[in-house]
Amino acid sequence: MLRQASHELIVATRGRGFYEITSEVESLVEQAGFKTGLATIHVRHTSASLLIQENADPEVRRDLERFFSRLTPDGDALFRHTCEGDDDMPAHVRTALTAVNLSIPIAGGRLVLGTWQGIYLWEHRLASHRRGVAVHLLGE
Repeated sequence: MLRQASHELIVATRGRGFYEITSEVESLVEQAGFKTGLATIHVRHTSASLLIQENADPEVRRDLERFFSRLTPDGDALFRHTCEGDDDMPAHVRTALTAVNLSIPIAGGRLVLGTWQGIYLWEHRLASHRRGVAVHLLGE
């Protein structure tokens, strides 16, 4: 019989960077006891995003950060929305170019992720934040 479960993870960030949440989401799938289904993950913010990325070599994440720093530099004169500082609008652009939702299949009681894939919250602001991540599980 099809069931569902909803949870909220709170991710405390220490500023701009990647925060892996794979094990937390896997734990929710295990606790729910789903063998097959779908995990939908949503970050409830406009200056942070979610992505599935390589979790073996941290240089991949550093390269992504360097790329986005070049693409949307803090303090760029192009941006007028600076209410919360020079990183305010660049954080919104980063979120617009990435994703706030992920859908990941569940099979055999586990998230269907590749060998080197991890789920990350990507904090785009320089300051620390507490980010809410909604996790909805649907399955049997």
